[in-house]
Amino acid sequence: MTVNEPAPRGNYPTPSSTGVFSTILKWDAVLALVIAVVGGVVGYLVDGWTGAISALIGTVMVLVFAGITAASILVANRFAASPLFTTLFFVIVLGSWIVKFALFIVLVVLLRGADFTNDVVLFLSIVVAVIGTLVVDVVVVARSRMPYASDVRLPGPQ
Repeated sequence: MTVNEPAPRGNYPTPSSTGVFSTILKWDAVLALVIAVVGGVVGYLVDGWTGAISALIGTVMVLVFAGITAASILVANRFAASPLFTTLFFVIVLGSWIVKFALFIVLVVLLRGADFTNDVVLFLSIVVAVIGTLVVDVVVVARSRMPYASDVRLPGPQ
C-alpha cells in the first residue's frame, strides 16, 4: 500500500441494511407463493390454463425483479470494508437496475400477444405483485426499527 492510498480503519461490521433486505427477500418469496396460487386459480377460472400460466409468469417476473434489487444491495454490502464502498455500492445497484430494465423490455416484447398468455391476466398479476412487494418493503422497513443514522461512527479516541 502506498502512502496516498486510503487505508481501511477500524472494524467494519455488516451494514445494518443487510438484515432488512434479507427479511424483504424472505417475505417477497412468501408473497409470490400466495399470489401465484391465488392468481393461478383466478387466471384458470378466467381463461383456463392460459390464464393460469399468465398469472404465474407475471408473479415470477415480479419476484425475480424484486429479488434482483434486494440481492444486489446484499452483494454490494459485502464491500463495506473497501475504501471504494460507495462507488462499488452504486455501480452494483445501478448496474442491476439497468439489467432489470433491459430484461423487462425483452420480456414484454416476447410475451406480448403470445398464444400461451392472456395479456390482461399477465398485466393484472404483475400489478398486484408489484403493489404487494411495495407493501412488503414498507412494512419491513417500518418495523425494522433502524435509527436514521445506523452505521455512523463519531470521531474520537478509538
